[in-house]
Amino acid sequence: MGMRPVLSTRSDDLLQLVFARPTEALRRAHAVLSGSPTPFHASIARQAIGLVERDFGHLGSAVTELRRALALARKSGSSERQADVLATLGIALVHGGRTVAGLASLDDAVTLSAGTCAARVGLRRAGALWVLGRHEDALVDLRSVVPVLRRAKDTVWTGRALTLRGHVQLALGSVDRAEADFTAAASLFDRTEQHHDSAVALHNLGLSAFRSGDLPVALGRLARAGRRYRGLATPMPELAADRCAVLLAAGLAHEALAEADTAIAEVSHRRGQHTRRAELLLAAGRAALACGDPATALARATEATRLFTAQRREWWRCHAQLLVSQARFAVGAGTDRDLTLAARTAARLDALRAPDRVPAHLLAGRIALALCRLDDARAHLRAAAAGRARGPAVTRAEGWLGYALLANADGDTRTMLVACRRGLDVLDEHRMAFGASELRARATASGAELAELAQRACLHGALPRQLLLWSERRRATACAVPVVRPRTDPRNRRDLTALREIASRLEQARADGTVLPVLAARSVHLEQRIRQRTLHLAGGPGSARTAESRALLDELGADRLLEIVAVDDRLHVLVCGAGKVRRVAAGRISVADTDIEAARWLLRRLAYAPGAANVGDLFARLEALGRRLQSTLLGPATDQLGDGVVVVVPPGRLHAVPWALLPRLRDRVHTVAPSATAWLNARHAPAPPRDDVVLVRGPGLSSQGAEISTLMEVYRGALVLRDGGATAPEVLAAIDGSSLAHIAAHGRFRADSPMFSSIRLDDGPLTVYDFEQLRRAPYRVVLPSCDSGTLHPVGADELLGLTTALLPLGTAGIVASIVPVNDAATVPLMLDLHAAVSAGATMAESLASARNQAAANPVHQATALSFVALGAA
Repeated sequence: MGMRPVLSTRSDDLLQLVFARPTEALRRAHAVLSGSPTPFHASIARQAIGLVERDFGHLGSAVTELRRALALARKSGSSERQADVLATLGIALVHGGRTVAGLASLDDAVTLSAGTCAARVGLRRAGALWVLGRHEDALVDLRSVVPVLRRAKDTVWTGRALTLRGHVQLALGSVDRAEADFTAAASLFDRTEQHHDSAVALHNLGLSAFRSGDLPVALGRLARAGRRYRGLATPMPELAADRCAVLLAAGLAHEALAEADTAIAEVSHRRGQHTRRAELLLAAGRAALACGDPATALARATEATRLFTAQRREWWRCHAQLLVSQARFAVGAGTDRDLTLAARTAARLDALRAPDRVPAHLLAGRIALALCRLDDARAHLRAAAAGRARGPAVTRAEGWLGYALLANADGDTRTMLVACRRGLDVLDEHRMAFGASELRARATASGAELAELAQRACLHGALPRQLLLWSERRRATACAVPVVRPRTDPRNRRDLTALREIASRLEQARADGTVLPVLAARSVHLEQRIRQRTLHLAGGPGSARTAESRALLDELGADRLLEIVAVDDRLHVLVCGAGKVRRVAAGRISVADTDIEAARWLLRRLAYAPGAANVGDLFARLEALGRRLQSTLLGPATDQLGDGVVVVVPPGRLHAVPWALLPRLRDRVHTVAPSATAWLNARHAPAPPRDDVVLVRGPGLSSQGAEISTLMEVYRGALVLRDGGATAPEVLAAIDGSSLAHIAAHGRFRADSPMFSSIRLDDGPLTVYDFEQLRRAPYRVVLPSCDSGTLHPVGADELLGLTTALLPLGTAGIVASIVPVNDAATVPLMLDLHAAVSAGATMAESLASARNQAAANPVHQATALSFVALGAA
């Protein structure tokens, strides 16, 4: 083979440059080839080009370049050069799905190398073994590699070795060891100009934060790593897969699916790394299952399984097979074949020490329960329950679920309820780590089954007080804990201002009949940036304490609280009051859904077509629906309402009911609350020391906000913002800590992004994110705008929207509409409402009084029915 020339500093720099500035490395490599390089230096240039092509996903051209580099290396007579190229080629072949050829190339490279070069080659073989899921084999190589690189003081390659060892430790469930390796690698790369490796280090620290359960930190680190990769123009499909996993854990399943699908399309377009495509298919399948689309999940998981099998990646194939079983079980009760497959997968994941062994045993236990194979079920649920002691919060909660299902199968209700409580305690702790109210709400989805198990047990055991407690544990808990106020962030303030300006320009363009796609794209970009910053916010002190039945009953006195509970499509009403909690059965929630949509449609029709000839008929149909809804939603609970105020606490998906449409509530003082706990908190919210009233009139109202002029006479000394003065900064400053805020402005509910639901002011939309900047929300708020009270159900039984943002900030009473309303008919209703408020009535009493005074005109009556009172003051 001849003498092995030592790599020149310049040549070595070119290969290092690939991982620092790949575009520049490509340019320099072509410059070398354009001259008259020796075979040795030409081999280095071709290898550099192959590395860039590989990392950019162009595997076909990468392999071609690397084979040329290998031929030149052989011609140079340098066995070290050959070994280095063979190692790079081996990795490219493995990523291309040619596992046998890739490992053979890597083995040849090991044979040809010695010393530091052998350590570098061994590191790459360990990397291939990690990609294949052969983690113990990878550790064997790394044990010999790391000491050699450290003795050679090879900073960059030592950092890469520690990075890889961290990934292997993560795969084996050793999160603390992985974090230590990633941190050490990041410290080493900080001493170099290896910008790509530094970005990878930040990416990996995000991954270890995710696996330790710190999702806000994980999201923040992955976002920063993504910006660095983009700055280097380096595609990183593995970042998309990791972000998908973190988004899923945060309850953002639809976003996770979109992220994975986009990355799959990019990899497929580039005809890039087949290994990455398989991993992304697995990530997309998990996201699809979480989105409630098991058919798509099954298709993605099946394709991923096929690819992993062809690539001889057993560790990955087992995870894909688990998803296949989970998707199959989601569309049916399971068969004996499904149980056999799930049990085999769980056993294999046990042998591989994979973190997913807990959900694998949980699935096998569920299938066995469905098949009445109790001995098999107990064995698998026992194995799943072992996961309750350690690991990330979601894994521990799954362990407690396994324990609860095991106790339930054994008829041990007491132990089952303890397990459900412990599991929800774990998830509460996990949820409080989030600073973003959206993530706190969405994260409750993980505890839905635990709460449902307990609810079913309480129903079966005729335990209404316990049913109340468990129902409170799963609903609107985000409204009952303190808001984490973000640090003053000039970037967010600047972006919110820019978003308002762009929204105003877009609205004007639409009015002029023009289309401004650049502005629309800018608006989407700003929204994403604002939201991402908020999602990275860490949690603060606080707890999700639920109302005790005794404290609730004492507070109610002669009033009644109706907590409506949905279990398995059946509605049950817990009538709380007079020192008791009584349960009555009502109708089906699926029937209620249909009638609610019909009622809301009729209310919108009456608002937008007040002059229609059949207005009377429309209103008659509306009243008939009200009678049906009363029977379905409340059933015989209407006979137990007493003489006091009625507080209605519906499940999240019933938030949009026009409750005054129900005959027994039409003339009654009633209020709505997202949970009994939130109602109690609102009841105890301290009133501000001064009577500061703020009246706001936004633009574009057909009524011109006519009530404002009259209300200025009712509330002499009120601060009035209108005619260009109703801007977001002025309104926020005015209403902060006020006793009463009346904001007459158009509202917009955003089902696609509830946190951007807004009220239109003179300078653009005032969003939920703006409201969350308040030190203290107004004690009472009137929102006569369209859809201002509409909310979006998420998580287990949570709500997102304008009104739920105000309750945890100190608002005690709200009046808002749940459908679009007729501006003209709203004016007299608001005047009657404020006449009662100014006389000392609560918001619920004032709305009932105004509703009773509504004109006999069906449009005015429908307008009055479109408003609800929320809270307790």
